[in-house]
This record gives sequence, structure tokens and C-alpha cells, in this order.
Amino acid sequence: MNFAWISRIRRLAGPAGFIILFVLSAALLDGCYVYAPPPPPEPAYYASTSFGRSWNAALDAMEDVGARIVSADQNTGIIRGTRDGIDATITVRGQADGRVRVGFSSRGPSGQETGLTKQLYQAYERRMGRM
Repeated sequence: MNFAWISRIRRLAGPAGFIILFVLSAALLDGCYVYAPPPPPEPAYYASTSFGRSWNAALDAMEDVGARIVSADQNTGIIRGTRDGIDATITVRGQADGRVRVGFSSRGPSGQETGLTKQLYQAYERRMGRM
């Protein structure tokens, strides 16, 4: 290999300039860092077990509050029910990190929030063993 360019830089910059240039280039190269690969994802059965448990607890919560289940689609994660003219919805969604997010909502005939949402949440928490 021909490293004549090194001696040319040394002549042009002088010994002090060459040392400064060498230190700066070493500092630039030192700043390069290769990150380790990310850890492998958790096995899928953890997420499915957690989703299944949450799904079943949501179905049971709907029955616990006396709501009639109108539809339950596990693929979309939506459970719809009704009680005394009040529509209730529970959504069960799997998150990318393996956790499960569960949402509760209810609407009365005139669109106002009812106490059914809180009852559904409390029944779900009981079914999950948290209350």
C-alpha cells in the first residue's frame, strides 16, 4: 500500500499539525459505535394467554353487570352488549409489547354517559383478580 499521502500531510502541517490531525481522526473513529442487536421478542404464547384471559374476563364482566351480549368478535376485540336500553362496548386490544389494553364505554338513549361503564370496569377488575 502506498501511504505517501501521510508524509505529504506531515510536511504541509508540520509535526504538531500532524499530531493534531491524527488525534482528531482518532476521535472521529472512536465516536463510531455499533449497537448490539435487540433482544428477541417474547414468545407469542405470553401475549395470546394474556389476551385470552382478558377477553374471557371482559365477556364475564358483561354478564356480571346483567348486560345481554349482542356481539363478540375476538378477531376485532370488540364485545357489544345492552342493558335496559343502554349500549355497552368493551374493546380488548393486544399491544406490540405483549400487554393488553381494555377499554370500556356505554351510552344511554340520549347519548349521555351512564354508570354502566364503571360497573363494567369494576366487574372486569374483579374477574382479573385485582379487586
